[in-house]
Amino acid sequence: MERTRAIFFGSGAFAVPVLEALGGSQEVALVAIVTVPPRPAGRGAIATATPIARAAARLGTLLLAPERLRDPAVVAEIAALAPGVGILSDYGKIVPPAVLDLPAHGILNLHPSLLPRHRGATPIPATILAGDAETGVTMFRMDAGMDTGPVVAVERVPLSGTEDAPALESALAGLAAGLLRRALGPWLRGELAAVPQPSGGVTETRPLRREDGRLDPHLPAVVLERQVRAHRPWPGTWLTTAAGRLAVLRAAVGEGSGPAGAGAVPPPGALIADGDGLALVAGDGRLLRLLEVQPAGGRPMDGAAFRRGRPGIVGTTAA
Repeated sequence: MERTRAIFFGSGAFAVPVLEALGGSQEVALVAIVTVPPRPAGRGAIATATPIARAAARLGTLLLAPERLRDPAVVAEIAALAPGVGILSDYGKIVPPAVLDLPAHGILNLHPSLLPRHRGATPIPATILAGDAETGVTMFRMDAGMDTGPVVAVERVPLSGTEDAPALESALAGLAAGLLRRALGPWLRGELAAVPQPSGGVTETRPLRREDGRLDPHLPAVVLERQVRAHRPWPGTWLTTAAGRLAVLRAAVGEGSGPAGAGAVPPPGALIADGDGLALVAGDGRLLRLLEVQPAGGRPMDGAAFRRGRPGIVGTTAA
């Protein structure tokens, strides 16, 4: 039996296990991979290929890296490949209707959230910031909206509340690859139906900005701790202190604001002793324990080492 011709759209590291699962599938023949062009990266702003471009080289599959997917010449090139199905994951560009309509079986998106919750660009950080008890991967047939298409299959996973963004991304990438292996064949054989997403429970995310990394001491400690986990490695999280900008790499929530002297309650932003370490008083009076920090121009270190090097930091206020 002739295998369905498949085309893959992806760019980021999350998509690599999905591509590898597709490349190993007996259900399809992978005819091309579409990714974004190389972008400047690092301090030298060196043009760098996407993780998917590097994976395509290993697979030996035709690679397309158009600047504009809606360019009529690009649409014609994809159409000439006669794809019967498309798979998309972490692509980073809008797919125009002219491309969406090419495969008879549609383009299936592997999205790392339980849609319609956390549609958009940053579902993994949003999941952590919201304190969700579970997450997962949704396979849906793409339409012209932003992650609005009907759902084909879902894989759920509980959360411990300790995951950071890189660890959760890695776990969900593996889950997405498994979901593709499980659901692609039944979809192509007409054994799965695409079900419209519910109208309730919709949330939307946006691309992260550098300023999202600032820790606002007036927020509750649990929110700040989630922010540290959600924004790793970019944009990171930081405080402005008397010793300069201080990146917060790892943190934990403490149960109280600790001794303040003469019955006074330390204000939000106060940096206080936490055993041998250092803690920030949050807006709800609880502590954000600074487990690992990195001063500007310095190396990562635990909070105790930072405090020993700057004993005068205790009693000052961060912003």
